[in-house]
Amino acid sequence: MRHRHGYRKIGTSSAHRKALLANLAIALVEHGKIETTVVKAKELRSYVEKLITVAGKGDSNAHRAVFATLQNKEATKKLVNEIAPQYVERPGGYTRITRTRIRRGDATTMAFIELV
Repeated sequence: MRHRHGYRKIGTSSAHRKALLANLAIALVEHGKIETTVVKAKELRSYVEKLITVAGKGDSNAHRAVFATLQNKEATKKLVNEIAPQYVERPGGYTRITRTRIRRGDATTMAFIELV
């Protein structure tokens, strides 16, 4: 049983899960809206919302913390300088998940995750 377990395994190793979430977060920051599976979108939601909250401070420590997580200079700049200032007054809930279709190959439910 997974009572009070902190995250979804997504069927991968911990290193792969960490890299997957970082890459999905970079794509979401760059494009504003991406399509992925529902399980990955739900896990990405908490990952990105924590990053936006940290980036909202806008100082050099915020830059360092976000870059340490994403390892991408362009995405870090865009997140700290453009995206996070829009959400300073908002107390969380920066993303929206919308279910879209069932994927034909393996019948998993797909969803869009976008910045509100």
